[in-house]
Amino acid sequence: MSFDADALTDRRYLKRRLFMWRFGAIAAVAVALIAILAANGVAFHRTQIARVEISGIITDDRDMQELLSDLRDDPAIKAVILAIDSPGGTTTGAEALYQSVRKLAEKKPVVAVLGTVAASGGYIAALSADHVVARGNTLTGSIGVLFQWAQLSGLMDKIGVEMQSVKSAPLKAEPDPFHKPSPEALAVTRDLITSSYDWFLGLVAERRNLDPAIAKKLGDGRVYTGFQAVKNGLVDEIGGEEQAIAWLAREHKLSPDLPVETWEPKRLDEGYGLFGARAMGEAFASGMASLAGKTLQTKRLTLDGLTSVWQAEPR
Repeated sequence: MSFDADALTDRRYLKRRLFMWRFGAIAAVAVALIAILAANGVAFHRTQIARVEISGIITDDRDMQELLSDLRDDPAIKAVILAIDSPGGTTTGAEALYQSVRKLAEKKPVVAVLGTVAASGGYIAALSADHVVARGNTLTGSIGVLFQWAQLSGLMDKIGVEMQSVKSAPLKAEPDPFHKPSPEALAVTRDLITSSYDWFLGLVAERRNLDPAIAKKLGDGRVYTGFQAVKNGLVDEIGGEEQAIAWLAREHKLSPDLPVETWEPKRLDEGYGLFGARAMGEAFASGMASLAGKTLQTKRLTLDGLTSVWQAEPR
């Protein structure tokens, strides 16, 4: 009897061990399957409207482009709200952002909600949306392209410094800050600006359904309030996110009760708290900006190439 009882106890113990091993194996397979599906873009979150924030200086941001591509392929995302608060940035960066949003809009409705400023490249971002909502006092427009350089030749003459250079051709590295530009250098620089500006105007005319002559008249570089922008056709309506959701419900039959969740690009240098490279860099830059009184004027000097950026002229 004692032997039978011990054997029965051992058998039950072995069954429990076997059950635990089977359970662990099934759980491991399930986790691996979920990881594989997630890596292939299968959604495991609730149906929603995604909010993507476009803020600050716009550059050629690959992480943002990847995020927009992911949202395009995510079946749980039914629409996207672009929350834009930007004075612009590089024209190339705005172009890349515009193209990424248009690819997204092939599958999902996109509506732009303009904040305090959505000018120049920020307005290019707005043009990528299917519908544009702005506050009455949003600053928008500033349709134009800019190329700036410091002219140091007068200063160098005063301090007795002369810059020498050997060029393969007269227009190489022109315009040059160390000497006054030649008429030919100014002409080719103007052609450069005109080419980019014509592209910008073409977007305005196409996306806002405006006659090219009207688009050119509006695109003289000035900024508009949201009230003015609605009146001249650069913006669709006055309001905020509530109006954007109402438009999605009205035009695309989406439930107005769908949750709206903010999505952010995945940054390779994030994820380490205050010890992350981005966090430390931003903290240092913020502190230096506070001490030196930096403004967008100084920040935009670091932008290479053509810029579509707006800032009020300092007095």
